[in-house]
Amino acid sequence: MAPVDSLARRLVDPEPAYRQAPHNVEAEQALLGAVLVNNDAFWRVSDFLEAEHFYEGLHARTYEIVASLVRAGKAATPVTIKTFLPADLDVGGGLTVAQYLARLAAEATTVINAEDYGRSIYDLALRRSLIGIGEDVVNVAFDAPVDMPPRQQIEDAERKLFELAETGRYDGGFQTFSNALKTAVDMAANAYKRDGGLSGIATGLDDLDRLMGGLQASDLIILAGRPGMGKTALVTNIAYNVARAYQGEVQPDGRTKTINGGIVGFFSLEMSAEQLATRIIAEQAEISSSKIRRGSIDERDFFKLTEAVTEMQRAPLFIDETGGLSIAQLTARARRLKRSKGLDLLVVDYLQLLSASAKKGENRVQELTEITTGLKALAKELATPIIALSQLSRQVESREDKRPQLSDLRESGSIEQDADVVLFVFREEYYVKNKKPREGTPEFEQWMTEMTAVSGKAEVIIGKQRHGPTGTVELQFEAEYTRFGNLAQEDRLPERM
Repeated sequence: MAPVDSLARRLVDPEPAYRQAPHNVEAEQALLGAVLVNNDAFWRVSDFLEAEHFYEGLHARTYEIVASLVRAGKAATPVTIKTFLPADLDVGGGLTVAQYLARLAAEATTVINAEDYGRSIYDLALRRSLIGIGEDVVNVAFDAPVDMPPRQQIEDAERKLFELAETGRYDGGFQTFSNALKTAVDMAANAYKRDGGLSGIATGLDDLDRLMGGLQASDLIILAGRPGMGKTALVTNIAYNVARAYQGEVQPDGRTKTINGGIVGFFSLEMSAEQLATRIIAEQAEISSSKIRRGSIDERDFFKLTEAVTEMQRAPLFIDETGGLSIAQLTARARRLKRSKGLDLLVVDYLQLLSASAKKGENRVQELTEITTGLKALAKELATPIIALSQLSRQVESREDKRPQLSDLRESGSIEQDADVVLFVFREEYYVKNKKPREGTPEFEQWMTEMTAVSGKAEVIIGKQRHGPTGTVELQFEAEYTRFGNLAQEDRLPERM
């Protein structure tokens, strides 16, 4: 063991003059020895361990050669490896590289511990990466260029930390069919427990959930419509329904797992947090938002309002009202919320108010393509559904039938391409109301009939759904409270006496 110890002593000074980065040369030696004795040990660590994770350069190069040989179906032994390493490399104790590799193999411990050694090496590499990020933060803060604001440095550091957190996992790869069955049964059990028996998050709108199966993780959902259709009202209703239904369960490792509803992040780029809160209060307390703003409420209304607010305060709904956000800033803030509070649904109101990293004056279509691609990537990264609102082009108004189509999506085909689901909000009442003729005329009677048929109704048109059917869902819309709800269908009403 002397030569191996000699290298260890050379690499790890027992009384270093400065603080060294965390590492474990002995674990690296033990793993390499196990792999050299039995190449099958390599497959126990190959899913997560790379050469760059080794602290000692010779060990990193040795592991890299071993990986290449084993993956090529060749034997990786001290004899086959030594030809790929410099013969005159000094490893301490007067040993050559060939002698050092032979000693590693001769003194190898059992291959059963190979995975444990690999994970120890990997974890130490992550700690060194953390130190590197911290040093970068300090150095950049000291020597930041004039055109780099501190906020940009914070976002850059958050991005690096989140990437490290996401890559710092050694799961994945093949799994047995029995494990896959267990996962499928667990998903079915979770769906059974969740409101409506859905695989995704329930929106609280039964017919929409029935067609979509709820809001699915990693989906980018585009909710589009012309001004006045109620896009913000609908997404606000959904966001609050999800937050209100939230139930969490503490796991053995201390994490809280969502079992119903969800934690919601809401980027309100157009409205202030106060305006958004007023809308939700109006919806829940059934008091007109205009009456709340004017303060023209009586004692009964105020009691309803305070009761609604007391219940609403428990909902895990987080609002960011910052205007003019870039897709990079939005991504950084969403990651931060995911880490600190958790995140099950993200809402962006609305798409066209985001900016990309492209310089101002460049093609808006390219800019929007970057935004939608970034949102889709974020949905996958966070494993969270994202609902992004979008405006529609004016060509809708020129048609006789004003129900929107996919071709009406404004400014870029990338919206349709990147979205997993495209929903359109349409209220025929809005258009019929604006065509009101003079009272007392035959046209007025016909208009009244039309208004009766469409009053208080809205349609959500599923124009695209990557993993499900398209179709139209009818909803109830109460304009006074800006509230969407389930529409009572004739065939579902209780039998009349």
